[in-house]
Amino acid sequence: AGQSLLLDVEDTGKRLIAVGERGHVLGSLDGKEWVQVPTPTRATLTAVDFADASNGWAVGHDAAIIRSRDGGRSWVLQNFEPGKEQPFLDVLFLDAKRGFAVGAYSMMYATSDGGETWEDYETPIREDQWHFNAITRLNNGHLFITGEAGTLAYSENEGETWESLESPYESSMFDGVPVGETGVMIVGLRGNVFVTDDPAAGEWRPLQMPGENSLIGASALPNGEVVMVGINGIIYTTRNGATAVEVLNNPVGITLGAVQPVADALIVVGEAGTQFIPNKQ
Repeated sequence: AGQSLLLDVEDTGKRLIAVGERGHVLGSLDGKEWVQVPTPTRATLTAVDFADASNGWAVGHDAAIIRSRDGGRSWVLQNFEPGKEQPFLDVLFLDAKRGFAVGAYSMMYATSDGGETWEDYETPIREDQWHFNAITRLNNGHLFITGEAGTLAYSENEGETWESLESPYESSMFDGVPVGETGVMIVGLRGNVFVTDDPAAGEWRPLQMPGENSLIGASALPNGEVVMVGINGIIYTTRNGATAVEVLNNPVGITLGAVQPVADALIVVGEAGTQFIPNKQ
């Protein structure tokens, strides 16, 4: 499983948890040695999120949702709808009770009881039925959705209501990362990256990138900069307050889907499992 397709990785505060194809979940204390743990599904898992060191959720194909209460050591099935033939693509929990799962064709579920019950969440931002690729909590607590065909959405009240935003790019954006106190950076197809200090204001600035490889995942670094990963194993980090970009060397040129900073390293996951990459700031 450690060398199979993995699509997301999360730092719980006590250990690292990675998820991927065939329901695989792996745990690690250092990002170098990984152990597979049993799960109640064979559906591909696309994303994982922990509200705290104990309570975590992973989502994936067939509208699968699984939950852990012990930091990722064991998991139970909370939702599974193979008849829908729709995957969840991301999951975000605001605390151990309130969370959202988003996915293909604007699928959006919400829970207020830790996932014991999930409800199909109705909101006007779902009307166009584009894929919701990622849901992110910004540093001011506001929520942000990034999706297909330039789909962007914003909530200032923890998801009670949502507003569609005009996008600076009409094709797919795959991830969003908090930047500064109120801003966000979005990454997507053909190496497109845009930054704003205020999503609601609609003033986006493009970041000049060294290539056109699509960017699939991104994460904030402890120093406030952003690291991005994507096609052909590319890894970029921003510099000077997200105004410049540096290429990080990656000898394994295999597509990456997600990145998690830890201490002086990066844990990246993708088509060939996990990689541990030193990242001296």
